[in-house]
Amino acid sequence: MLRTPGTPEESFSDDPLRMMRAARFAAQLDFEVAPEVVAAMEEMSGRIEIVSAERIREELNKLLLSAHPRKGLGLLVDTGLADHVLPELPSLRLESDEHHRHKDVYEHSLTVLDQAIDLEEDGPDLVLRIAALLHDIGKPRTRRFEKDGRVSFHHHEVVGAKMTKKRMTALKYSNEMIKDVSRLVELHLRFHGYGTGEWTDSAVRRYVRDAGPLLSRLHKLTRSDCTTRNKRKAAALSRAYDGLEDRIAQLQEQEELDAIRPDLDGNQIQEILGIGPGPAIGQAYKFLLELRLENGPMEHDQAVTALKEWWEAQG
Repeated sequence: MLRTPGTPEESFSDDPLRMMRAARFAAQLDFEVAPEVVAAMEEMSGRIEIVSAERIREELNKLLLSAHPRKGLGLLVDTGLADHVLPELPSLRLESDEHHRHKDVYEHSLTVLDQAIDLEEDGPDLVLRIAALLHDIGKPRTRRFEKDGRVSFHHHEVVGAKMTKKRMTALKYSNEMIKDVSRLVELHLRFHGYGTGEWTDSAVRRYVRDAGPLLSRLHKLTRSDCTTRNKRKAAALSRAYDGLEDRIAQLQEQEELDAIRPDLDGNQIQEILGIGPGPAIGQAYKFLLELRLENGPMEHDQAVTALKEWWEAQG
C-alpha cells in the first residue's frame, strides 16, 4: 500500500509531481494507493499544471516503461490527472451508442498496450508503447453515426498522427521520437487497407518503404491492435499477417527492400537527359522510384528507355 509520509495534501502541495509518482510507483511495484492519497490526487489534480513539461514527461516515461503501465495509467485517468497531462487518453472513453456498435476505445487502447508489451523482444520499447497507447486517439474527433446504424472513424489514423505530434511536442519529446511515434499511429491501419486478398509485390514494396526502419515495430503494433474476442476472426487476422511477413521476407531476399532506390541515380538522370540540376531531376527520380515500387528492379537499358519515354511525354 502506497502512502505519503505526512498528509497527502502537504506532500502534493510541496511538489505536485508526487501525484504522478504515486501512479508510477503503483505501476512499477504493482502496489495499491491508499484511499486518502487517491482522494487528495482527485482534489488537487489541477496543481500538476505548475510542473514543467520536462518533469511530467520523465515521470510519464517511467510509468510507461514499468511492469504494469495499465495500472498507473488507469490511476491517472480516474483521478483526473490525465486531463491535464495526457487529455487524449480519458477522451477515448466515448459514450456508448444505443446499439453498442463500437468497442470501448479506452479499454481497447490499454489492451493493445498490454499486447504490444507481450511482443517486445529486447526489453521495454518506449516508442512502441506510446504508439500502442495513442494509436486510436483520433477516433473521438472522427466518430460518425452512419445512416445504417454503423459507427465510423474515417481517417482517424491521419487525425491521430497529428494529435500525437501535438501532444508529444507539448511534452517536449525529441523530434526523432515524435516523428517515429506519429508515423506508427499514421500507419497502424495500413495492413487492413489491403483487405484479405493476396498482396501484390508492389503493395509489399510500398508497405516496407513507408514503414522504413519502423517496420518491426509496425508488425508488433498491427498484431497488438487485434483485440476481438472472436477466436476465428483473430486467427484469420493472425494468419493474414503471417502471410504478409512471409511475403516481405521473400521480397527482401530477392530485392533488398530495405534500401529501395530507383534504378538510376541523379547523376545518371542528368547525363541521360542532358540537363543540369533542377526540379526536373527530382521529378524524374520520383517517376523512376514509382516504377521501381510497382515493377521491381529493372535492367539498366530498360530504365534508360523508360526514363527517355517519360521525358518525351513531359514535352
